Amino acid sequence: MSRIGKLPIQLPAGVTVDLKDNVCTVKGPKGELSQSINPNIAVSIEDGVLTVTRPDDSKESRAQHGLYRALINNMVVGVSTGFKKELEIVGVGYKAEAKGQVLQLTLGFSHAIYLQLPAEVKVEAKSERNKNPLITLESADKQLLGQICAKIRSFRKPEPYKGKGIKFVGEVIRRKSGKTAAAK
Repeated sequence: MSRIGKLPIQLPAGVTVDLKDNVCTVKGPKGELSQSINPNIAVSIEDGVLTVTRPDDSKESRAQHGLYRALINNMVVGVSTGFKKELEIVGVGYKAEAKGQVLQLTLGFSHAIYLQLPAEVKVEAKSERNKNPLITLESADKQLLGQICAKIRSFRKPEPYKGKGIKFVGEVIRRKSGKTAAAK
């Protein structure tokens, strides 16, 4: 039995789950998310507890059992509390500005980078003196949030010599020593 798949999902107050035609729709205070589900996977709701079961022990069923349980759980957590990621910009002259749903990044290129963010993602950029600029992204959709963060990070990945670039807060960058002194 899948250790992830057999765990029940507790539905918090204010969150409703609707199952119709192999589509699971979760509504809550932070928004509404939906996910199509394989017809072989059964989802049942009893007394505010959602359980995911599989019909047999075939390799495909076992793989999808844990997958769909995790996807539904992420939707429930997203619409009730939401997800938040913070990115830190390291480098002299690197900055970020949020103007509505447009994120403007200055990353040492000859031009500024403008990124139009979807309406489901809230962005906040703050710069304090003598501190690295921070970009805070919030959304109910975990997959979309991760994809946006990966896109922003891809503009200037952290390099191993000085550590300059865009990194997640708390991420550790493996550093290299660089050139060593010439042999005498």
